[in-house]
Amino acid sequence: MIHIVFQQADIEVLKKAQELDESLIGDVQIVRDDYAVGPIQNIYEPEGYQARRQYWKELLDYSPYNSDQLMEMVDDRLMVHNLKRTLDENEDEIIWIWMGQNQHDVCGYYWLLSQLKDYHGRIFVLYLNNLPFINEKGLIFYPTALHQIQPKEFLKAKKLARKVTLSEFEVDPDEWKKLMDENGAVRILEGGKKIVSKEESFYDKDILAGLTSETQKGNKAMQNILSKMKNKTGDVTLLGRMKVLAEEGKIELTGEPAKGWKEFDVKLKSTAPEEVTELNS
Repeated sequence: MIHIVFQQADIEVLKKAQELDESLIGDVQIVRDDYAVGPIQNIYEPEGYQARRQYWKELLDYSPYNSDQLMEMVDDRLMVHNLKRTLDENEDEIIWIWMGQNQHDVCGYYWLLSQLKDYHGRIFVLYLNNLPFINEKGLIFYPTALHQIQPKEFLKAKKLARKVTLSEFEVDPDEWKKLMDENGAVRILEGGKKIVSKEESFYDKDILAGLTSETQKGNKAMQNILSKMKNKTGDVTLLGRMKVLAEEGKIELTGEPAKGWKEFDVKLKSTAPEEVTELNS
């Protein structure tokens, strides 16, 4: 059994669950890229792949992260190549794809499933779609990500495993092709597995809502923004939009983000000078 997840934090919690249940024991692989943002047109072709890498390189170069290291680490194509080779070499091998109810996981699922059509009957999916679980305090909640679930709750979650149907192997890749053709800058989950393309400014309202007229360090501002967001995305994506908003004069961003999250300050654009002028006139 091979488990596929889409977020780094999912790996640790799934491995802890394996310690509690031998039937879950298997290799855990991760699809690292976030296919809910950025260009995806012709993504399986060299030109589409390179366009996407360039998109991430520009964002990462502006961020505190080591762009060269991350670009080297994120090689989903190699992961899929090795996955197919394992399936070809062992006819008894199966794959469990784990999805939380969020656009990151669902877009990753679409990207992956479109490459596994030859393995019908051996691909299983576990989608935590609007399902209740018990949290650490013993209360019922509805997780949106796999790592929000306690390891012991995976004993219940594993019952969700089912084979991807022939119909899904036809419909889901078609849905992904439609999204690739639209090539939106942002993709969000509207419910079920319905992904909708949005414009590049989609997250601007969340950024502006998380900032104030008081200067904040980058790390504090990012924490405030992410804590209030309904449709969450990555900090690198948000930082890229902050840069655009600063260029548009909607926020003030000073310092050098590439040197660290505490190495830049950000706040809403001040209108104080205009107000002072009006008072003096």
